[in-house]
Amino acid sequence: MEHINLIDTFSEFKELKNIDRATMMSILEDAFRSVLRKMFESDDNFDVIINPDKGDFEIWRNREVVEDGEVENPNTQISLTDAKKIDEDYEVGEECSDEVRFIDFGRRAILNLRQSLSGMIMELEKDQIYAKYKDRVGDIITAEVYQIWKKEMLLMDDEENELILPRNEQIPSDFFRKGDTVRAVVSKVEMRNNNPLIFVSRTSPVFLERLFELEIPEIFDGLITIKKIVRIPGERAKVAVESYDERIDPVGACVGVKGGRIHGIVRELKNENIDIINYTANTSLLITRALSPAKVTSVKLDDDNMRANVYLEPDEVSLAIGKGGMNIKLASQLTGYEIDVYRESAQDEEDVNLDEFSDEIDGWVIDALKAIGCDTAKNVLELTNKELLHRTDLEEETIEDVIRILSAEFE
Repeated sequence: MEHINLIDTFSEFKELKNIDRATMMSILEDAFRSVLRKMFESDDNFDVIINPDKGDFEIWRNREVVEDGEVENPNTQISLTDAKKIDEDYEVGEECSDEVRFIDFGRRAILNLRQSLSGMIMELEKDQIYAKYKDRVGDIITAEVYQIWKKEMLLMDDEENELILPRNEQIPSDFFRKGDTVRAVVSKVEMRNNNPLIFVSRTSPVFLERLFELEIPEIFDGLITIKKIVRIPGERAKVAVESYDERIDPVGACVGVKGGRIHGIVRELKNENIDIINYTANTSLLITRALSPAKVTSVKLDDDNMRANVYLEPDEVSLAIGKGGMNIKLASQLTGYEIDVYRESAQDEEDVNLDEFSDEIDGWVIDALKAIGCDTAKNVLELTNKELLHRTDLEEETIEDVIRILSAEFE
């Protein structure tokens, strides 16, 4: 027959979609059979032979030989006279095979074949893209900005696959133009309306983790482990790291000489401040390190309620809380404890607890003073008689007696 080299005709699909030769042969056969079913209602009695070496194909139809005038289904039966035109040796009851000239079916059949083949290739391509990126969730990719919209950006990878970078997955200070190169992490892959949707993120903690792996060989090699990452994208991040080799300082290795290693990550994240913390299983110590750069005086844990009361010098409290409460928020997320900070009141060595005056001042009077927060003699003396009278239910004469007794202690 006159061969139609459809394998060459559709080679553009093979090259563009990166489909292997065996798969292409299978697609071609399925496409032929799809058209045969449309034309003859069934393809069961057809043999489709694809020759990958020569790049051609053959289609053979198998029919039963019947007596002249007894043909009921011309697709599955052939008269004896017509069979003998193919080969003189055919007899009634035998199976007759004749080659089908696909080109003789006309332009419509060729068009149907092309459309069927194109549809199959497109479906295969979608499945391949979905499978490829489903396995790459959590990996960093580099892509080019193709289109910018209000709520998202469309990126193109090296194979011209479309990636979506939503606005809420961009660092607030990110600014890209069409044609710019963007690094992000594959966050999720969905199949929606039979189309693969690939979402990427620059705000995910996983993105920062992958950047650490790229920039710090010890992390990539497994000598240093990232225990946890929390971040407020574009503002601040805290990274807890641990080394199983005592000879390796995990914090120093991550920072690098003169900050050389961490600077590359900071630039990629638009100057996001990164605190690297040496991880420890000691919760109090971990909380202390997590609140850096503030210097913690003491920590009291309530493990049942996952709360921690942290005491600091007055001038350290603002450092612990941080700008907009970011430092304490990230420390809480990193440690898993709700952290409350308190000013450490320096106890005056010369001060005396009110209970020490129980032999001179009635207990109910001491209780009334404690109720307004005055636990020591100097706490009371710091207030005026008018303030004490206003804040307690004590008589003026009682207050004067208390002031006289307490003042005598320091004379």
